[in-house]
Amino acid sequence: MADVHSAETRSYNMSRIRSKDTKPEMRLRTGLHRLGLRFRLHSKKLPGKPDLSFRKYRTAVFVNGCFWHGHEGCPKFVMPKTRTEWWQAKISKTRARDAEVQAELRALGWKVIVVWECGLRGGAAEETLKRVYEEITVPSAGSGSGPHPKGSQP
Repeated sequence: MADVHSAETRSYNMSRIRSKDTKPEMRLRTGLHRLGLRFRLHSKKLPGKPDLSFRKYRTAVFVNGCFWHGHEGCPKFVMPKTRTEWWQAKISKTRARDAEVQAELRALGWKVIVVWECGLRGGAAEETLKRVYEEITVPSAGSGSGPHPKGSQP
């Protein structure tokens, strides 16, 4: 099946897809800010430039789009019927890159939280926000008694 749009229209549509400041990301940022958390946006000092980073808690948060990151079992992720092989390769590369970035962050001693787009929609948003807040602020088992000294943060 051929594309229903011309090449110019398809190019324009694709150019409108954001990588930063998406609606799900903005919902999470607004909610966490209201709860009193302060964060850095897209820190270039960290692998993968996490959407949000909390140096005090050594936590990186990624807000993943269900389609673009291939969220298994989510109704928002449906493999396109055209150019299926190309899309499968693209999404599998994205998943591999995500796993690599998360491993790098963990190796640096950072906690990684992935929030899916579908968890920030409708009634699920408040529950997701509470869960993420708790994951950020509760120290992990191996993190010691509190934030790391300033000298050890990137």
